[in-house]
Amino acid sequence: MKRLLLSVCFLFLLSTYVKAQSLHTIKGRVIDTASTSILSGTSVSVLNAKDSTLVKFTRAAENGTFELTNIKNGKFILLVSYPKYADFVDHFTLDSTKLVIDYGKINLTGKAKLLADVIIKGNRAAIKIKGDTTEFDPLAYNIEPNSKVEDLIKQFPGIQIDKDGKITAQGQTVTKVLVDGEEFFGDDPTLVTKNLRADMVDKVQLYDKKSDQATFTGIDDGEKSKTLNIKLKEDKKNGYFGKLQGSVGTDKYYTGQGMFNKFWGKKKFSAYGILGNNGTVGLGWDDRDKYGAGGGPEIGDDGSMYFYNNGNDDFDSYDGQYNGQGIPVARTGGLHFDNKWNTDKESLNTNYKIGSIRVSGDRNTLNQNSLADRVINTNSNQFYDNDMFRQKLDATYEIKLDTTLTLKVSVDGTLKNSNTFNDYSTIATRGDNSLQNNSARTLNNKVDDQIFNVNALFTKRLKKKGRTLSLNLNQSINDSKSNGYLNSVNKFYNEQAVLDSIQTVNQYKTNDIKNSAFKSNLAYTEPITKSLSVIVNYGLSLINGESDRKSFNQAGSGNYDILDPLYSNDYELDQVVNQGGAIFNYKKGKTIINFGSKFSGVNFKQYDVYNNKSYNRNFVNYMPQASYQYRFSQQKSFRFNYNGNTNQPSLDQIQPIRSNLDQLNLTIGNPNLKPSFRSNLSASYNSYKVLTDQSIWLSGSYNFTANPIISNVTTSSGGQSIYQSVNLSDKMPANYYFYGSLSRKILGVSTGLNLNANGNTSYNFINDVLNKTKNYTYSGGLNIQKYKEKKYSFYGNFGPTYNIARTTIRESGNSDGWGWRGYANFNIQLPGKFEINSDGEYTYNGKTQTFNETFERFIWNASIAKKMFKDNLRLSISGNDLLNQNVGFSRSANSGNITQSSYTTIQRYFMFNVSWDFSKMGGGIKKQN
Repeated sequence: MKRLLLSVCFLFLLSTYVKAQSLHTIKGRVIDTASTSILSGTSVSVLNAKDSTLVKFTRAAENGTFELTNIKNGKFILLVSYPKYADFVDHFTLDSTKLVIDYGKINLTGKAKLLADVIIKGNRAAIKIKGDTTEFDPLAYNIEPNSKVEDLIKQFPGIQIDKDGKITAQGQTVTKVLVDGEEFFGDDPTLVTKNLRADMVDKVQLYDKKSDQATFTGIDDGEKSKTLNIKLKEDKKNGYFGKLQGSVGTDKYYTGQGMFNKFWGKKKFSAYGILGNNGTVGLGWDDRDKYGAGGGPEIGDDGSMYFYNNGNDDFDSYDGQYNGQGIPVARTGGLHFDNKWNTDKESLNTNYKIGSIRVSGDRNTLNQNSLADRVINTNSNQFYDNDMFRQKLDATYEIKLDTTLTLKVSVDGTLKNSNTFNDYSTIATRGDNSLQNNSARTLNNKVDDQIFNVNALFTKRLKKKGRTLSLNLNQSINDSKSNGYLNSVNKFYNEQAVLDSIQTVNQYKTNDIKNSAFKSNLAYTEPITKSLSVIVNYGLSLINGESDRKSFNQAGSGNYDILDPLYSNDYELDQVVNQGGAIFNYKKGKTIINFGSKFSGVNFKQYDVYNNKSYNRNFVNYMPQASYQYRFSQQKSFRFNYNGNTNQPSLDQIQPIRSNLDQLNLTIGNPNLKPSFRSNLSASYNSYKVLTDQSIWLSGSYNFTANPIISNVTTSSGGQSIYQSVNLSDKMPANYYFYGSLSRKILGVSTGLNLNANGNTSYNFINDVLNKTKNYTYSGGLNIQKYKEKKYSFYGNFGPTYNIARTTIRESGNSDGWGWRGYANFNIQLPGKFEINSDGEYTYNGKTQTFNETFERFIWNASIAKKMFKDNLRLSISGNDLLNQNVGFSRSANSGNITQSSYTTIQRYFMFNVSWDFSKMGGGIKKQN
């Protein structure tokens, strides 16, 4: 019995000793920064990092020292406060590796409002605002084993990620995600966020990325893109990591993914491959606009114009996009390598991507076209089967020739092959339901594109501080060849619904389009005073284009060898653009002011080879800009911008390429068009308070156009419309957007309110009657998020929407209506390393004056998973759209037309998935001072 009692006492003492050893001590000394005087009586608090509840409290002794003992493991905030001094705030983590944390001397700065404007003097804060850069610290957020960057940034206030991985920050779409400031697979956002591990991240920066030339000079040139930069921890830059995943499901759905990354020193190598038909298409293909795959004939920023293959000429070319419409089959892969050497004086970044995507499906479109005296209702059905194969290689080499001279060269080349097939059938009726016309049309074509770009940037810092010289040179070549067939039969009926006429087209078409452009920009910066500097620039552009389009009718032999001159043309385009300007930059204290303007003179000559006619134009574009930025503190800033630019008429508006693609909608040109001028005003305000984890994000813009170019539509009694562009002198179209977000923790739950508003007012003539169209959308919502380590997590956002769609030409065609949206997901971690995941998205669109039926949809997905082998192996069974309600649906209104569409999309299926995360990297997550 004595032995038993002794054993119990020994075990009790041992457990007490071990428990005591796991408790921690925090100590330091508080002094005044300026006078180095001792601040006795200073309040010192340790708060729980998750909900800011008080853990320990004390006051500094007469000599300024303090000590807090018996603190358990966890994540905390140290708050040191003294009247009329700014707070000292630091996030820290306590674990078994260190029992005592000694802050040494803590310097407090006087003359600051307590808690109202927190000044961070520690090394870590959850959010810091540095000028126009917002910086997030991952240590202030929750990181699960093998979680990805996407899981981390979902927790950042002001940032949302939808189910497809699209990132919206402060109301704007993030178009670039960089790794240590470098492009990663051509800066494809989804590829970075879904594959890089969260525990490798040291900090995440959000900012508006400027052009390379503007970054060098330090003076804004107006070119910006919302960007996330993922900065990696130094100890995570050696080793390898990756993931293998395979899934098979019902209804023949499947997906497979693999990615391997190796980092060593300053080298990075990555390879990936993705295939599937469940909507996972890999790369977003978002860089298509850079390489001339869409849009067309366009006006560049300097007023230049180009020929393109696009839906406005002979064919509907496929741009390789998948936006949830149709069933996709995707196979993509790529390689990435980057390196720095010669003491970082030289660097190389290369990417190779190859892939194919095929999308097929059906679409039904209901359209109501409101005229002053009548309405036309159209019911159209479309079947499409489009595919694209693409290869792209790019490389960027940078060398610092000396301490003042740098050369950066970027080269990329793309090969694309696309095939498109579309089958349309359309019926149009009058307001009394009598038949007006019907159409049957098939289009199929093949397009081969070759694209090449090279860009060189020379930068030179001169002897005087702030004096620089930079030269940017760019050459681009785009060669596009296509051929295909157009077959259409259009029948028109009179008011008694009797067949009146028939138009038939049966043609073989070929397009040969070439564009080449050389552009240059020389910039010189001069410091006028310590606070004021100016950048003067001049640029010369030489642009050439050729568009040779031929249409052939079918001969009696069955061959398509009879040239149709009415729908054939051969145009040559030559342009010389001279651009110059000056922009001043004022920077003093917390204020930055930027103002100036650019001008471009364009000599434009178009030659019509078939008709031996020339079209010459000379015009000047005016592009003023101004901005004001004030940084209240590291956690609060305000910014205001103004940009204006002259918009010249496009080639398609002046002299459209005659097309018989759609006999019901024809376009004619207007050589007397005058330019319009567009003004854009935007502002943003950001604020963050560390103690309460409260953030406020406000941003908005308003733009309006003077002397706008609008559409003049004349619709015949048979329903055939003819479009022409004209100027409007006494009205100004406008559009706006506003985003507001307020978030903070309430009882340990991250809670946020947001408000979105966007709208536009536009004009057009319909049968010589001026029509005004209003499209406004208002939405608000509540966000809630809760995380309990190793137990559960929850996120949800929901709120109402209200849409306004009105036209003045016919008020009965208005389409105002309420809606509701909501999204939620949760994760529950069960014993035995099981976990349950589920998410749901709810959409409701109510009845309107035009559409007398509601639309309601709830898409519910769920999965159960089992983690094995240190959480690296994951087995799961998932169900997609369990209620089978995923019906493709959209509504829109524009220029007197109100449209509702329904389309093929991916619906319910079940899938078994196996994924394996592997890694061998240096170090783990630890506090960095």
